[in-house]
Amino acid sequence: MPAVRVTAFVDGFNFYHAIDSLGLHHLKWVNLRSLCEQFAPHPQFELTDVLYFSAFATWRPDPYKRHREYLKALKQAEVTPVMGRFKPKDRSCFKCGHTWQDHEEKETDVNIALQMVRGAFADLYDRALLVSGDSDLVPAVKMVLSEFPSKQIRVIAPLGRGYSMDLYRAAGGGKSCKKMKQIHLERSLFPREVVDSVGHLVAIRPEKYEPPGP
Repeated sequence: MPAVRVTAFVDGFNFYHAIDSLGLHHLKWVNLRSLCEQFAPHPQFELTDVLYFSAFATWRPDPYKRHREYLKALKQAEVTPVMGRFKPKDRSCFKCGHTWQDHEEKETDVNIALQMVRGAFADLYDRALLVSGDSDLVPAVKMVLSEFPSKQIRVIAPLGRGYSMDLYRAAGGGKSCKKMKQIHLERSLFPREVVDSVGHLVAIRPEKYEPPGP
């Protein structure tokens, strides 16, 4: 029997903020391909593609630098970044009238939805692995399962976060939804130095992502 083809769709912001809220910064230096392979183990499954959806916070120098270094490591692991953008947004305080400029992330949910639907229509996968708990992805999940009843979707909630009940129900509940555990990430961390196939240095783990001492 041929292996089940799997494409992973990783909601970068949902994933990142889940780890950030726990203060486990070393887990941000995770190899997403290795992580997703734990939820689609060989030889029963063939993880053909891992798509990482995010955007650069270019106005924040340190996070921007760390993010770019992380993308270098991900590309070496054959993870494909699909980048959206941040849009400046004016905000104000209704009480004091103070105004300031904030930023709003755009395009990520739409990019995930488009890639999931496109992959289904192009028959690029048998099972979609959706690493997110965001209810905004419910319409895409419903469309794929409605138009392609033979395809499967597995929702993996990021560490420390659940999935919305709407997403849980849309994916089919029960065996279709799992929660990520810390051990899954610990097993999948990049080494301090990420090198290519001939030993050339590709990326170095940022100091903030250093593992805690013994």
